[in-house]
Amino acid sequence: MSEQIRVIFIAAHPDDCEIHAGGMAAMYAAAGHVVKFVSLTNGGTGHFQMGGGELARRRYAEAQAAADIIGITYDIVDNHTGELEPNVANRKTVVRMIRDFTPDIVLLLSPDDYHPDHRYASVLVQDSAYLVTVPGMCPLTPHLMQNPVYAYANGSVTTSTTFDPTLVFDIDGAIEKKLDMACCHESQYLEWIPYNQGCLDQVPEDKAEAREWMRERFSARWHRFADRWRDRLVARYGEERGAAVQYAEAIEICPFGSQPDQDELNHLFPFE
Repeated sequence: MSEQIRVIFIAAHPDDCEIHAGGMAAMYAAAGHVVKFVSLTNGGTGHFQMGGGELARRRYAEAQAAADIIGITYDIVDNHTGELEPNVANRKTVVRMIRDFTPDIVLLLSPDDYHPDHRYASVLVQDSAYLVTVPGMCPLTPHLMQNPVYAYANGSVTTSTTFDPTLVFDIDGAIEKKLDMACCHESQYLEWIPYNQGCLDQVPEDKAEAREWMRERFSARWHRFADRWRDRLVARYGEERGAAVQYAEAIEICPFGSQPDQDELNHLFPFE
């Protein structure tokens, strides 16, 4: 196993990866590891006043701006949002993507989240496990000799009822980078989601004030995630530090893919 860790997070929408693993990604990148984010849809329905190509292009630009903050790559697959299907064609796309990147770790969304795109993205990534090592599957893309470690990633309270972390990490040192990445997605967090939640009138008109409003909402949301897994943080870091952690992210090793022992976990997730 090389010293440089290669991590790919394949999610459903532009902004999913930042919300659930922006802190981990920032820490990996700062340590010289290689990270790629992927959205399996183009985000083209996530607004109340625009859509289609115009919105997809805007969300692509937002994703690239987020990636630039920590120096990673961000790919967007041109599937229409809200229409992602766990079919063979999309499965092959995911298999090729993983093979081309040759990761040590494949991160994915929890399989029982509220949005159908989230669930189906999770299914597609799970279904790629093992197949990435089968030469006859997508035979023109060289297969992997070893199955990567697959892990569900979570960094925000969601509707998943099954997520049970294998590891929970203190990301306090990376929270500003994660906030900056999330705040790149203005179409979502200053426009679409406030509209969808009936609080658009609360968004300040001043641009600087609006971004601070967005940061405060993210901070509160992510702090609740640390509180949700406070016992795991204390178990990992000890009573004093575990109680002091403000922000956390977590992974649960997927039953598909390679099953790491404790030494491998320590190597692949070097967050102390």
